[in-house]
Amino acid sequence: MTSTAIPVSNSIADIKALIRRESRRVTSYDVASLAGVSQSAVSRCFKPGASVSKATYARVMKAAQELDYTPNAAARSLITRRSNLVAVLVSESAVSFYPDVLNELTRQFAERGMRIVLFTFVHESQLDSTLADVWQHQIDGAVVSARMLPSQIAEFERRGVPFVLFNRHLRDQSVNAIVCDQVEAARTMASRLAAAGHKRFAIIDGPADSTIAQDRRRGISERLAELGLPAPVVVSGGLDYTSGARGMREVIERCGMPPDAVMCGNDMMAIGCLDTARHEFKISVPHQMSITGFDGIAQSSWLCYNLTTLRQPVQSMAVAAADMLVGLARQLERAPERRVFSAVFVDGATARLGPAF
Repeated sequence: MTSTAIPVSNSIADIKALIRRESRRVTSYDVASLAGVSQSAVSRCFKPGASVSKATYARVMKAAQELDYTPNAAARSLITRRSNLVAVLVSESAVSFYPDVLNELTRQFAERGMRIVLFTFVHESQLDSTLADVWQHQIDGAVVSARMLPSQIAEFERRGVPFVLFNRHLRDQSVNAIVCDQVEAARTMASRLAAAGHKRFAIIDGPADSTIAQDRRRGISERLAELGLPAPVVVSGGLDYTSGARGMREVIERCGMPPDAVMCGNDMMAIGCLDTARHEFKISVPHQMSITGFDGIAQSSWLCYNLTTLRQPVQSMAVAAADMLVGLARQLERAPERRVFSAVFVDGATARLGPAF
């Protein structure tokens, strides 16, 4: 059916009076009536990238402003069959400690005309119950920061919903993923510490179900073994400040004395470890013991910490995730892609370091 221009109403007052009388919201038809254009022209003016003349755009925007019109996203999605909503699935610890990741993802998708809907879980093993909530929304795609099972991947495929793994990967299945090379980053840190003469190592580890924690622990352990150094003492942590402090106490208890270096699974645990070492055990850091973290969160650069850590290139990873998912939403049939980024070494004040080798 061909859209035709809608005659101009007598006045703004007439249209507003009609809206009040019918007790409804302002619609695109009201804007079209006031601007003297077709309803489809109004729709094009609010659709990024759509073809519309400058004169028509100016008339529609002026009418929309005068009527205080806001496009109805739900109604538009019925027409376009796209909601422009992206589900972001991430652990609660990531929400608490890595807000820069969410901020950057939000910004990148907003620039592409999309909005994110955030879903959180405590443990990565709880992803099934979180997905049950996700399927209640009409999403165009998902960014998943969790270990996924084959059955969960199959469900995305069955529903025709593209997804991108963010900072996670699967060893036994090829999927679209944006990752930071955690193993190589961990090996680099272990090498720099060993080059400075450290021989006795401890690790305050992340959750057992976290692939990131597993990769970081593996990178450290493999590199120390290659260098002929003793295996590190490993204690469990929960990625938070409290578990970092508790981990420091457990390391001292198990080792009987401070090790040469404590490598923490993330920065927040490293900060808890650092405070406990300095204030509870009166250990001079880095003179008596080195402490390192991972991720490069904002707090790690505070002057009271100045943590030696590895910063993940969050902005570059978020741009890549947004580009990849938008591409998948437009063309589902393409080979899975894995883009790998390198961490940036941050030479802080909490570790004695030797040259890279």
